[in-house]
Amino acid sequence: MEELSNSSNIIGKGTTLEGNIETFGNIRVEGKVIGNIKTKSKVALGHSSYVEGSVLAQNAEIAGHITGSVEITEVLVLKASSVVEGDIISNKLIVESGATFNGKCKMGVKSKEINIGQESERQPLLQAQS
Repeated sequence: MEELSNSSNIIGKGTTLEGNIETFGNIRVEGKVIGNIKTKSKVALGHSSYVEGSVLAQNAEIAGHITGSVEITEVLVLKASSVVEGDIISNKLIVESGATFNGKCKMGVKSKEINIGQESERQPLLQAQS
C-alpha cells in the first residue's frame, strides 16, 4: 500500500467534499473540504481553498483559509494570502508577510508517526480552548 506514496490527489476549485481524507500521497485542495485531511506526504491548500477540519501531514503549504488545527511533522509554509484559525504544531514554520494566524503555536516537536487507515485517530488533533 505504501508504494502509492507518489500519487497526487486534487480537490478542484468549485468542488465541495464532506468527509475525512487519508492518503499516502500528496494532496492539493483548491475547493472546499469539510473534514480532516491526513497524509504521509504534502498538503497544498491553494488560494481558493477552504478547509473546515484538522490537517495532519509531513509538509504543508497554505495559501487559502483553514479553520481547524494544523499538525506538520516537518515544514509548514503560510503564504501571504493564508488565513489559519486554529492551533499549529510544526517542526519548522515559515510565515510570509501578510499571512493571518489566530491560535496557539508549538514548534520543534518530536516527529510523530502518521498512521493511515487506523481508526484510533479520529479525534481532532488539538482541542481548541475558549
